[in-house]
Amino acid sequence: MNEPLSILELVKGATPLVLFVMLVLAVASVVSWVLIFQRWFALNRVQREMDDFEDEFWSGIELHKLKQEVDAQEEGDPTGIESIFIAGFGEYQRLSAQSGADPDAVMQNVQRAMRVALNREEERLARHLPFLATVGSTSPYIGLFGTVWGIMNSFRSLANMTQATLAAVAPGISEALIATAMGLFAAIPAVIGYNRFAARVEVLMKRYEAFTDELTSILHRAAHTAP
Repeated sequence: MNEPLSILELVKGATPLVLFVMLVLAVASVVSWVLIFQRWFALNRVQREMDDFEDEFWSGIELHKLKQEVDAQEEGDPTGIESIFIAGFGEYQRLSAQSGADPDAVMQNVQRAMRVALNREEERLARHLPFLATVGSTSPYIGLFGTVWGIMNSFRSLANMTQATLAAVAPGISEALIATAMGLFAAIPAVIGYNRFAARVEVLMKRYEAFTDELTSILHRAAHTAP
């Protein structure tokens, strides 16, 4: 009885095109896992920073003191919910300091500044998600292409055989099917990661939008009650 071929032997015996397909899928899988862990850590950090900032924001601290603390803590440009606060309150401070400033015009500029910051944060949160979506949707088809090509070559080799048997084409079909398995191996984690992270981004964006509305209300009252 012949010993079954190992997966490594089947991969080594694959045609160059099928090997190339497997290499592409292996690289896509590795990159997907790297991005999955990167997004997981990044979104966890964003959520922790948001919780800490909101606790301090609702503690009753004066907004100008909070802005000074954020400016002192941030070495570069602020990110996350702090960037929305700095964009809105910083614009409010700049415009309200001008003599004869129209409160409605001030608030329009404040809202515009916060919308820009909100869009920028949405792009930052959703970074790399399109790649995971692409890997999840295309990897099975790439693997299927390698499988079809390998099976086609296996059946083509039957033309040179005097007696066609299943044992003659089984190794070729087996090595071709590995491409489909690798396609699924690359696609499944990418799809799960994309769906999970997309849901978390949506939740975080709703919290950003809720904070933006609250800050707008606070600044609106301050703009219309200022002497």
